[in-house]
Amino acid sequence: MAAHSALAETGAEYTLVLVEEDDDGTRPAAYRAINPWGQVPTLEDGDLVLTESAAIVLYLADRFPDSGLGPEVGTAERAELYRWLAYLANAVQTTCMRWFYPERFTTDPDAAGAVRDRAALALRGHLNWIDSELAGRPWLLGDRPRGADHFLFMLTRWARFQDPPAWDRPNIGGHWQRMLERPAVQRMMSEQELS
Repeated sequence: MAAHSALAETGAEYTLVLVEEDDDGTRPAAYRAINPWGQVPTLEDGDLVLTESAAIVLYLADRFPDSGLGPEVGTAERAELYRWLAYLANAVQTTCMRWFYPERFTTDPDAAGAVRDRAALALRGHLNWIDSELAGRPWLLGDRPRGADHFLFMLTRWARFQDPPAWDRPNIGGHWQRMLERPAVQRMMSEQELS
């Protein structure tokens, strides 16, 4: 979601290719040939094949500097973009993955519930902190949405099943609504058939 809406934000023409998986969760061999881990997303731009959502968002910010996805390179605000994307990808997204797929993080089937419970607790902590960081400001950095805001939008949607849902926090909820109003996000939601 984050890479897709960030790409739409650039205004560049693109072709979206949906990746199906079989009943065992395996992605097609043709896709794994360009992305050996079989994960989504993958961005192909000429000869460049790039994986990892945060890397794609940063690449798009560099490739399309007029898109507003990233502040000018070398500025303190650009450093904050790096920090937010690293935190959202490495801490929050991985915590979401432990909550959604606890069985992947233990060899003991009876421990999956404990893994999920611990992930839920950690995720609440992350979301509460992010909500406090958004207090008094509409975006994660500065006065306009950046690539990190697309990433937070994705994680907010993922955390809709938390107790409480991520968007029930006042500042995250306001951020979610502002992002949802963006044409690029609407395009991504429509193209991915998300409600």
